Amino acid sequence: MTHPVVADRPISGADGELALVGRARSGDRHAFDRIVAARLPSAYRLARAIVGDARDAEDVTQEAFLSAWRSLPRLREPARFEAWFARILVNEARMSIRRRGRVMSVSIDTIAVRDDDRRPWDVTGAADSSIDAIAQGDALQRAIDRLTPDQRTILALHHVEERPVAEISAVLGVPVGTAKWRLHEARAALVRAMETQR
Repeated sequence: MTHPVVADRPISGADGELALVGRARSGDRHAFDRIVAARLPSAYRLARAIVGDARDAEDVTQEAFLSAWRSLPRLREPARFEAWFARILVNEARMSIRRRGRVMSVSIDTIAVRDDDRRPWDVTGAADSSIDAIAQGDALQRAIDRLTPDQRTILALHHVEERPVAEISAVLGVPVGTAKWRLHEARAALVRAMETQR
């Protein structure tokens, strides 16, 4: 995914972003482009963690920013932009998963293939460790694929984005206690899914 705007300077603190949000709410596209440029990497990373596919994550991220731009004039509390935008992104990711159904994507980016029978790795044992690493990553991805969109979302928010439970509750629009319980349940579901991969 490419975005034509590159941040000319980082947004300095919450006050800087709050000013940009205020200007963007008034229709200032340059201000919104700066917000997008600053948030694009983390938004894509979260979308990828939820949907699991690079192309779908690009689409989700783009749709989330478009939706945010359209809805921005109706944002009541500009200081809560981060949680508001994260909720839009999470909802777009959930809808993407529901639209595509239970299609499983498998990435072969990490596998080296040769035309002959020689190993693409050295013969000092690196082949075995590389195969083990690929197998473990594949097992983890299959386990994550078995989770519900809500379980993937809360795990991604906590473990990929490293958001505290209080922020997660704001993004999901649920009480803190409910967010804690859902996080606990999602972790347990992932453990169960991993056990079935053995």
